[in-house]
Amino acid sequence: MARGTRPPHPPGRALRVGLTGGIGTGKSTVADLLAGHGATVVRADDIARDVVEPGTHGLEEVVAEFGPDVLTADGTLDRSALGEVVFADELRRARLEEILLPLIAAEAWARLEGVPAGQVAVYDVPLLVEGQMQDMFDLVVVVEADLDTRLERLAERGLGAEQAMARIASQATDAERRAVADVVLLNSATLEDLVVEVDSLWEEQLAP
Repeated sequence: MARGTRPPHPPGRALRVGLTGGIGTGKSTVADLLAGHGATVVRADDIARDVVEPGTHGLEEVVAEFGPDVLTADGTLDRSALGEVVFADELRRARLEEILLPLIAAEAWARLEGVPAGQVAVYDVPLLVEGQMQDMFDLVVVVEADLDTRLERLAERGLGAEQAMARIASQATDAERRAVADVVLLNSATLEDLVVEVDSLWEEQLAP
């Protein structure tokens, strides 16, 4: 684990941590472990679902851009259908991000602002680098895993190799994430090894 300088806990607000990593690296597991230490975790994936619930402005914009075929019969967003469109077309994916990222960011910031002073607020966000969000945080933590490990994990989630590689290729590279990282957690081994890494991160960098 590469470590930066321990950030001071800011007076009057929570310590803000940006947690990111590519698909299949185990970023969400790290978020769960940090929550176990007492951090408040705000998850971009949860907010991304919230902002396209039926009746929201976000869903209206997505349907206006991508058509009614991205809806299920009951009017909810068909994420699989939308994914097939955007992950095969860089311009379409960029357009989706243009619609959703501002909505997600505004809601995420409101939730982070609600974490009491003196505590740790973690934003679990896959597109931190793509959204150039690094300057919003007191500390940026990047989770990495080797490609074979990522592909194995994604296969367990039902993604074929071609789909998995397309998802990986659509995100920032390891080098791009490392360029903004204060801490890099390596997660290619066992859960027990990851627990040790996260415990060290908490004690050395985050604990109030």
